[in-house]
Amino acid sequence: MKKKYRIKKNEEFQEVFQRGTSMANRQFVVYMLDRPEQPYFRIGLSVSKKLGKAVVRNRIKRYIRQFFLEMKEEIMPGKDYVIIARLPVAEMDYFEVKKSLIHVLRKAGALK
Repeated sequence: MKKKYRIKKNEEFQEVFQRGTSMANRQFVVYMLDRPEQPYFRIGLSVSKKLGKAVVRNRIKRYIRQFFLEMKEEIMPGKDYVIIARLPVAEMDYFEVKKSLIHVLRKAGALK
């Protein structure tokens, strides 16, 4: 993922949390904020230390980034997404993560 597609600053995260809408399933919580002036989408990831040590957390973040890279044509542009991983994700492989993210994003109306 290129830098322009990521949310890094705390103020940007807080803005998505406060002004955006949320949708969840057992594995993920997704916050979405409309940004009509932005021609692309941006993602921010939050993976708690409760999910495991650094190796596990980094693997989860890699899986989520890979999903967004593969599905970038299907995801609605002009939005900021913050994805929060929940506990069951720690034991999931990539295909289960992908299936779960498709489910929650479809539920949120973020897929074309």
